[in-house]
Amino acid sequence: MLLVNLRHGVSEAVLVIQDLKPESCDQRTLEDALQEIDHLYSLDSVVFDEKKRMLRLAYDALRICIECGEKILTRHSISISQGWWNRFKKDHYRFVDQNIKDNATKEPWSCH
Repeated sequence: MLLVNLRHGVSEAVLVIQDLKPESCDQRTLEDALQEIDHLYSLDSVVFDEKKRMLRLAYDALRICIECGEKILTRHSISISQGWWNRFKKDHYRFVDQNIKDNATKEPWSCH
């Protein structure tokens, strides 16, 4: 069994890792946005890969969703790339987040 050190408020069972590609912006603005995102309750980590220009968010999908990070980026005037792949991924991430929330409220059942 692998033990993972998660931040307070993050459950390993509903931990999701999502990648977003922000549009170009100045470094200081991006750092400010990342710092604000990093303070979200139930966020495990936020990392920006300079080489790939990719933002990776790991969070508890029962408590927050991908849109929480997007709202902060928008407040800092940072937009997410609108390429077809990024739009597809964002839609998929929203589906996964909602699916986790929906399944958490349902009673498990079995036909056996």
